[in-house]
Amino acid sequence: MPLSYPYRIDATGRTASPPDAKTWVREVLEMVLFTAPGERVMRPTFGTGVNQLVFEPASDELGAATAHLVRSALQQWLSDWLEVEHIDVQTSDGTLSVTVSYRVRSTGTLERTTLTRD
Repeated sequence: MPLSYPYRIDATGRTASPPDAKTWVREVLEMVLFTAPGERVMRPTFGTGVNQLVFEPASDELGAATAHLVRSALQQWLSDWLEVEHIDVQTSDGTLSVTVSYRVRSTGTLERTTLTRD
């Protein structure tokens, strides 16, 4: 049973589940991207720490480093469920936007999602 992220209780008082597989994959992507390494006690290497990069000066090098960081974390933690096709990183006025294009392994469909943090 997939759990919804962030964890919450639904209207029936049970653990909420995502409405569909596409939403679940997006929620899992968000969880991996915005969890800081060390935040999870039993998995200290889980996450990327991209939240810290919001405060760095925008540059091509920052974009390339962020894309590498995101790709390696997604390959490490989600390679059973998806294959990363392309990652695009944009920084503007303290906002970090990461667009991930990926192929869902179970269906073969190509999806694209943009995750943003201020």
